[in-house]
Amino acid sequence: MARLTVMQLLPALDSGGVERGTLEIGEALVRAGHRSLVVSGGGRLVGPLEAMGSRHIKLPIGAKSPQVLLTVRKLREAIQSNRVQIVHARSRLPAWIAYWALKKLDPRPRWVTTLHGLNSVSRYSEIMIRADRVIAVSEACMQYWLTHFPRLNPDKVALIHRGIDPRQFPYGARPAADKISRFRAQFGIPEGRALLTLPGRVTESKGGRALVNLIARLTIDGRDCQGLFVGEVKKSDYRKRLMVRIGRLGVVDRITFTGHREDIRGIMSMSDIVFSLSKKPESFGRTAVEALALGRPVIGYDHGGTGEVLATIYPAGRVPARDEKALFKKTLQFLDSAPLVPDRQPYLKSEMQRKTIALYESIVTPGEPG
Repeated sequence: MARLTVMQLLPALDSGGVERGTLEIGEALVRAGHRSLVVSGGGRLVGPLEAMGSRHIKLPIGAKSPQVLLTVRKLREAIQSNRVQIVHARSRLPAWIAYWALKKLDPRPRWVTTLHGLNSVSRYSEIMIRADRVIAVSEACMQYWLTHFPRLNPDKVALIHRGIDPRQFPYGARPAADKISRFRAQFGIPEGRALLTLPGRVTESKGGRALVNLIARLTIDGRDCQGLFVGEVKKSDYRKRLMVRIGRLGVVDRITFTGHREDIRGIMSMSDIVFSLSKKPESFGRTAVEALALGRPVIGYDHGGTGEVLATIYPAGRVPARDEKALFKKTLQFLDSAPLVPDRQPYLKSEMQRKTIALYESIVTPGEPG
């Protein structure tokens, strides 16, 4: 296959599944001998991206401001000057910018989008289905979009699950005892207290209130547990509301906010239970996959991608969505005796990379300049 030039578009490169997937595809493109460009507003992952061989072009294509329209011409120029053959938009606003930038190009590069979320049913969201090819990151995601967006042609949808590298999440891995002790000492968590972890950005939609309520119920029941929020707080007013509730329930010393951590894998691997409690269905459920790959028990709401992952790997961890009584009962059961997590991993990063590169190569006519 001739060398391809692929440009991925996303709002920023800070943290999250979309951002991680962007780096992983950039890595795979470079390894396959293709050229990888990424356009975003920047962020902490720009360095790692470029270290893998991709080139970053800073444009605020995700800025929620009328000024974002000024990026259309600049994006069009970047596409032309770099002789881009495939433009891959990973969220809605960058997809709109791509749509306007591509309209005046002849010949026009191929256009790909990835459905990373179960977005609102609206004309704004519908931009994601206008591409030449559309990638869905899970069966749950694909069915959602096919159900709610009847204009989406099933023939142009490719199901490509997200995935992880088992070498980065080895089954049974656990930090050394001294590292665990230092972590507990840093946050004032007594030795022996069970760690119940909710990884990911601390936002209202991620189910933080449910974890706080759970810790309060467990404390009343006499269980010695610590709730861990492992991730950055996106909105300070939400944390303030959580802290008010934590204070009212009397569990200030039972809840820890670690902030953004580079050692999230180690924290999950030392956790007694990892939770996935998003109030709205998620498209994939990467943290559940990662924790299960490490062999740690996961309890999650049985909807969206998380429900799909648990049904495939660890059905015992499913609870009805937003049912806090069922969540409490399941947690008690797991604290007493959690079912063993099987040592198998159907969601592989290598397969996601292989299938995505194959899709790219299939939609470019042989002989097109790159």
